[in-house]
Amino acid sequence: MTNSELKNKIENFVEGIAFTNEEGDFLSVEIPKENLRDFMQKIRDNEEIACDYLFALTGIDFGKELGVVYHIESTKYRHMIQLTVKIENRDNAEIDTIHDIFPAAYYNEMEAHEMFGIKFKNHPNLKHLFLPEDWDKGYPMRKDYEDINMLIR
Repeated sequence: MTNSELKNKIENFVEGIAFTNEEGDFLSVEIPKENLRDFMQKIRDNEEIACDYLFALTGIDFGKELGVVYHIESTKYRHMIQLTVKIENRDNAEIDTIHDIFPAAYYNEMEAHEMFGIKFKNHPNLKHLFLPEDWDKGYPMRKDYEDINMLIR
């Protein structure tokens, strides 16, 4: 299925969907965070779409907003979607978990929480993977993060 055909099939799945790029390997989509779980469920369960494999979930700092970028593929049809969800409130960045829809998201959500401060609502175990459990020095992957060691030098 081409990106254009895929776009036609998913364009009415949720409110507020925007297509940001139809060229290349991925169909790039942006949706409001409130529609994330509904969209993920639909692209996984729809027989014509059948996106059953989440192969990447990445936290991102856009500057004014935080966000999460998801890369999903259909192992049956081989088409891919790059989904971006932006979170406006940097001080209380929350988004729904999708680990129960795509189990591969489990550890990636933990990493995005630890490095960007994005809370994945209903995730059962948002603990640190790389930083000490008592870490309270901010979120190292945010653009506004200041490394104390860099300031001392």
